[in-house]
Amino acid sequence: MSKTLKRLLTFFIGVPLVLSLVYVNFMYHLPLQIVIGIFAVLGASEFHDMLSQKYKLFSKEIVLILVALLPFSSYIFTLAGLSFDVTQWFFVFEIIFLMAFECFSQKSFEQSSSKIAFSLLIVFYTGFLLTFLSRMALLENSRYVISLFLVYVFMCDSFAWFFGILFGKGTRGVVAASPNKSVVGFAGGIVCATGCGLLFKVFFPSIFDVPYLNLIILGIFTSLAGISGDLVESVFKRSCEVKDSGNLIPGRGGVLDSIDSILVAGPIFYIGYNFLIK
Repeated sequence: MSKTLKRLLTFFIGVPLVLSLVYVNFMYHLPLQIVIGIFAVLGASEFHDMLSQKYKLFSKEIVLILVALLPFSSYIFTLAGLSFDVTQWFFVFEIIFLMAFECFSQKSFEQSSSKIAFSLLIVFYTGFLLTFLSRMALLENSRYVISLFLVYVFMCDSFAWFFGILFGKGTRGVVAASPNKSVVGFAGGIVCATGCGLLFKVFFPSIFDVPYLNLIILGIFTSLAGISGDLVESVFKRSCEVKDSGNLIPGRGGVLDSIDSILVAGPIFYIGYNFLIK
C-alpha cells in the first residue's frame, strides 16, 4: 500500500474518530482528555528518542512523568474550577524540580545546561502546549469550539498537502526546513481551512455570533500556526537527522508527526478565540 493511500485512510478514519470524541461531553470531554494524555506521552517518548541520539537528557521515565502530569493536572484543575494560571504555576514547579534534581543528583556538570534545556523542551513542547487543547473543554459550547479548532488544523494540513501535490511543484523549496513544502500548498491550506471555519457561523449562528471577519482572522492565524508547527517539527527532525519521529501512524510516521500542528496551533487558537469570538 502506497504512503499516499495510507495517509488518506488515516485521515478518513482518524479525523471522524477524533471529532466523535469531541462530542462526548462527559466530565469535560473525559474520553478526549484521555486521548490527549496518551498522545502527549507517546509524542514525548518519540521526541526523547530523537534528542537522545545527540544530547544527554534526563531519563525517559522522569521526562514522561512530567509530561503526563501537565495535561492531567490541567484537566483536574478544570474540574475543580481553578484558573488556568494554576497549570502555568505547575509547569514552573516542574522547571524548578528538574534544575534542583540535577543539582542534587549529579557530581559532574559538564553537560548539565544542555541536559536541562533539552529535557525541558520535551516537557514544554509535548506537555505544556497540549494543555491549551485540554483547556478548551472549559469554554462555553466546548464541543463546537474544539471542533472548529480541529477543522482549522486538519483542513489546513490536508488541503496544503493536496494543493502542494497537484499545483505546488514550481513553488517548492522556499522553506529550507521542509523543501518539499510549497507556497501554493500553504496558501491553499490557509484559504480552505479558513473557508471551512466560516461554515460554523453559517450552521451555528447563535454560537458564533460574531462578524465573519473575526472568524477569518482566527482561521488565518490558526492555520499559520499549524503550518509553523509542522515546520518546527521538521527542524527538530533535521537537527536529529531522522526522517520521521516514529512509525505508529500509517502514512504519517509517528505520533509527533501527527500532532505537530496541534501543538503550536492550540495556544494561538485559544488566545485568539478569547479575544475574537468569546
